[in-house]
Amino acid sequence: MSESEVNFNTTEWYYPAEDIVKNAHIPDYEATYAEAVADPLAFWAKRAETLDWYQKWDKVLDDSNPPFYKWFVGGKTNIVLNALDRHTKTWRRNKIAIIWEGENGEKVTMSYWRLNQEVSKFANVLKSMGVKKGDRVTIYMGRTPEIVISMLACAKIGAPHSVIYGGFSEQAIADRIEDSQSRVLICSDGAWLRGNIVPLKENVDKAIDRSPVVEHVIVHKRTGTPVTMQQGRDYWWHDLMALPIASTKCETEQLDAEDPLFILYTSGTTGKPKGILHTHGGYQVYTSTTLQWVFDIKDEDRFWCAADPGWITGHSYIVYSPLIIGATSILYEGAPTYPYPDRWWRIVADYGVTILYTSPTAIRGLMRFGDAWPNRHDLSSLRLLGSVGEPINPEAWRWFYNVIGKGKCPIMDTWWQTETGGFMITPLPSVGLKPGSATRPFPGIVVDVVDEEGNSCKPNEDGKLVIKTPWPSMLRTIYGDDNRYVQQYWSTYAKQGWYLAGDSARKDDDGYIWVIGRIDEVIKVSGYRLGTAEIESGLVSHSAVAEAAVIGVPDEVRGSVIYAYCILKSGKQASHELETELKNHIRHEIGPIAVPSKIEFVTALPKTRSGKIMRRVLKARAMGLPEGDVSTLEE
Repeated sequence: MSESEVNFNTTEWYYPAEDIVKNAHIPDYEATYAEAVADPLAFWAKRAETLDWYQKWDKVLDDSNPPFYKWFVGGKTNIVLNALDRHTKTWRRNKIAIIWEGENGEKVTMSYWRLNQEVSKFANVLKSMGVKKGDRVTIYMGRTPEIVISMLACAKIGAPHSVIYGGFSEQAIADRIEDSQSRVLICSDGAWLRGNIVPLKENVDKAIDRSPVVEHVIVHKRTGTPVTMQQGRDYWWHDLMALPIASTKCETEQLDAEDPLFILYTSGTTGKPKGILHTHGGYQVYTSTTLQWVFDIKDEDRFWCAADPGWITGHSYIVYSPLIIGATSILYEGAPTYPYPDRWWRIVADYGVTILYTSPTAIRGLMRFGDAWPNRHDLSSLRLLGSVGEPINPEAWRWFYNVIGKGKCPIMDTWWQTETGGFMITPLPSVGLKPGSATRPFPGIVVDVVDEEGNSCKPNEDGKLVIKTPWPSMLRTIYGDDNRYVQQYWSTYAKQGWYLAGDSARKDDDGYIWVIGRIDEVIKVSGYRLGTAEIESGLVSHSAVAEAAVIGVPDEVRGSVIYAYCILKSGKQASHELETELKNHIRHEIGPIAVPSKIEFVTALPKTRSGKIMRRVLKARAMGLPEGDVSTLEE
């Protein structure tokens, strides 16, 4: 989104209808925010009391060793206690928890009772494989009910899961299983996408060859594509679930509030991907509160978060928080335009979806097909819409609001991160909206836009987005690397004790926050965060490439696309064929999402005298813009 498209002081306001405000969980944002800021510990304690605990906490927040904060200290819980166990004792046992539709038209519905049974069975299977509390389990699957069952089964027995997005390929998988030291990996034979099969099991086999820490692989049969099953290592899901060990009775492990729930890897500008660690107690309190308040979830709602469970959006708002608050959640396997551009709109109409939460990339992609496709379907069940992953340009916002929401559905444009666990800056259904702005911080969250020294920026001045106080669902560390955690997120404003989000932003005259984009060289492609380091390493792993630099350049549909510069080794010739070969190499090593749209072969890269690649210069060159000050370039 270019700055020219955004009027940060717009007078363009959209206000919710009276009945939306009247029926909202939080009809008065200002009063609720003031209450949370006045006594944050009492505020979060009150939210935690809406959940079940095996043992209540002694202390809401332990801030004695910042930035290693602990929440609900002494509390005993398990996220599955709140996501499943408590519902099986109420009328919700027979309520639909998940409605799933496969790309090929298959359909599955699961009640809370049935989901709990499947989770218990699979938890017993994992225990029979020797998985115990604290063991890491890697999950690499498509968007099927089995990925939800796998995550919950791990949580139930206290084994932190590490889910890898199904679009990643072998080296990305190998790096992540190596870092987490997972001995058990759960995958599917393949996944359906745009009528094709993604070879998940094949990718797993190649990854384990590179990082042989995995001892057991459990394979769910989704596509029926032939796969290699290694004797003594690989087991079919359906075979294991048919055994007597797979009992529907399995005690949920009583855990400490600070026990790890999952590790989710996000890549950056340097080094290996970072394992972001989240815990059971604070995460369940925060994510369930944010979902309930921001999307105003009622018992009769059908909530569709159209993300992938392999990313944080799927963890927080497909799997955990909808189940905690007892919602009915929609899960769709495939592409939004397969076999026709109205697939999503048909799903909304078929299931009476009331809330749709998706990315600006998906909205822009569907917008290209015009209004006729959505207008073919009855979308009147919708009452709220949501956006996630990147700032939404006003044009896409208006189309989403007018064409999909028919001018009556407020859009919850949420800003948050893998690291934050849940929504940080977001509207509530009761507030006025400005297209393109994430509006204001969620109650209990204190954010600011500041300069290098930490002074608050004036209205409409660019600065760095910081979070000034701890929150329950914050990451606890980078797995296995406390120093990197401190350095990456807390060192810039160490004196003030603030979390650096890594995004630039500005506040307008009304105090509304406009997130502009990443400060660092992390590229957002279709709303998914990819680190330059991982893609550059992939390029350099090819025998022809000596050095590589990767940047993101704006793209009308995807937000950004990847543009790569490569220096070839002596004796290697640049050619169109080599460019194609390198793209295929990246597809193979990391995954289709990381494939550069363009690879330019160069003899040198612009660097500072200290050897740092000047990416802004590369970006300017790629976009045909002035290069700016190049006085620090090495001679």
